[in-house]
Amino acid sequence: MNPAIEHNFKYHPPVGNAADKHAAVRAKAKELALLIDESLPPNAGREKATAITKCEEAMMWACAGIARHS
Repeated sequence: MNPAIEHNFKYHPPVGNAADKHAAVRAKAKELALLIDESLPPNAGREKATAITKCEEAMMWACAGIARHS
């Protein structure tokens, strides 16, 4: 058994103010994604999609960090 895998793949219920931290991270990530969407021209399709995907990834990893270590 690998303890890291066991820990990372189990459910981590919100503890304390974790739900507020999740909401704050999601709000800021969305703010950045909207800025990218508004700032890049329509013909920057690949770059825009990649940048927005990376915002989603950063949000998910940040929320995982909150959940796993709160």
